[in-house]
Amino acid sequence: MSKSILQDNKECFVCGTTQGLQKHHIYSGSNRQISEDNGFWVYLHHSYHTTGKESVHADKEGKLNKQLKVLCQQKYEETNSRESFIELIGKSYI
Repeated sequence: MSKSILQDNKECFVCGTTQGLQKHHIYSGSNRQISEDNGFWVYLHHSYHTTGKESVHADKEGKLNKQLKVLCQQKYEETNSRESFIELIGKSYI
């Protein structure tokens, strides 16, 4: 398992709780393994991950899902090029 590039502690990225956590791969589908291999994931409380009506899986076009994609790409681009990111994920979110 890779280390997340966005967080060091095992706590919800949104609210900081350490209870009810689920691992969220920021770029899913065909990019899920790329997310795993490159640390493009965060821990989310299940209400932000799957069960809440505005969770990243219930509202794929929602604010949280978009924010995570942008934040992750920005962090990656601190040490890598945008072209490298696009080669990995297929598009830019910035």
